Amino acid sequence: MAVRHPVERSGGRFNRLSEAAAHFTSSPPFYAICLALVAFFIAVHVAGLGEHWQFLAGDMMTAVTLLLLALLKNSEQRAEHAIQKKLDAIAAALLEEREGKTGKATEELRKTIGMDEEV
Repeated sequence: MAVRHPVERSGGRFNRLSEAAAHFTSSPPFYAICLALVAFFIAVHVAGLGEHWQFLAGDMMTAVTLLLLALLKNSEQRAEHAIQKKLDAIAAALLEEREGKTGKATEELRKTIGMDEEV
């Protein structure tokens, strides 16, 4: 089984879930959840509650950290692939222009970087 780059996979449930999670984790409600989790962690230690509560608070923070790490890596690979695709299109269009012709590469560049889209 060959592992493909996340962008090369077609849509898929994980990609959709990853995209939705990326939007949620960059929102104010998620920040509030993280603040509450940290406050819970601090309160458990300040209150001197039993080891069970301390482990629970630590495990919850570890789980959130691990999930965010996986999400960050997925987003990083998507961004890296998008940048590389744009650089390839620019290089191909420059080579095409240098040879004195315009065609497929120039059109691909327009499509890739969205030159025709209005902001």
